[in-house]
Amino acid sequence: MTHHEDLHAWTLTPEEAVALQRRLAPRVVRHGKPDAVSCIAGVDIGFEDGGETTRAAVVVLEWPSLTVRESVVHREPTRMPYIPGLLSFREIPAALGAFARLEAHPDLVMVDGQGIAHPRRLGVASHLGLWLDLPTIGVAKKVLCGRHGEVPATRGEWAPLTDRRRTEDPADVEVDAEGRVVIGAMLRSRVNVKPVIVSPGHRLDQASALEWAIACLGKTKLPEPTRLADRLASRRG
Repeated sequence: MTHHEDLHAWTLTPEEAVALQRRLAPRVVRHGKPDAVSCIAGVDIGFEDGGETTRAAVVVLEWPSLTVRESVVHREPTRMPYIPGLLSFREIPAALGAFARLEAHPDLVMVDGQGIAHPRRLGVASHLGLWLDLPTIGVAKKVLCGRHGEVPATRGEWAPLTDRRRTEDPADVEVDAEGRVVIGAMLRSRVNVKPVIVSPGHRLDQASALEWAIACLGKTKLPEPTRLADRLASRRG
């Protein structure tokens, strides 16, 4: 499949990357839901050669069976060092290379990383969603920003992740009683295991992101699309 359009160059200084995130964040669509889903792509990124090579894995699953239809690994030189908050500039170029090699056309993309649960509301799932022009969901393992209350212990339960309002937030953004922006959900994907952070990436709302993440849960902590991509990206599969 081909991506939507070339949004920008990837060779940027950290300062330029931050400025670009602020310009792109208002283009992220935080409402809607994917329709007529027949296959879901899971995306994860690994590194080889001491970080010199980026290894992007995309696994496409049939919906609703969650059986593997196609998987691709794409490698290319790493373009940016590890800088918190700028991971998309390090990871997405190789991810786009992997998507370009797919024969399938996924209707929904689940990314190992943040969606809008990001200081400038442009985590890797949101940034990738803009490039692909597809509904994307971020499923992350660590909180990057915001705060949350206690997450119920039962599998499938969740607690909202909220953050103070930022300039990148739209005027009609969802807020809680304290006026804080809801940027994600802390999902208890497995009993007695730390929750995962589920946030909208692009072209869907929080409720839909959470609904799809829960629907794709198997027996482990991660939803099946990102679990299988994680396994492939880290050379365990």
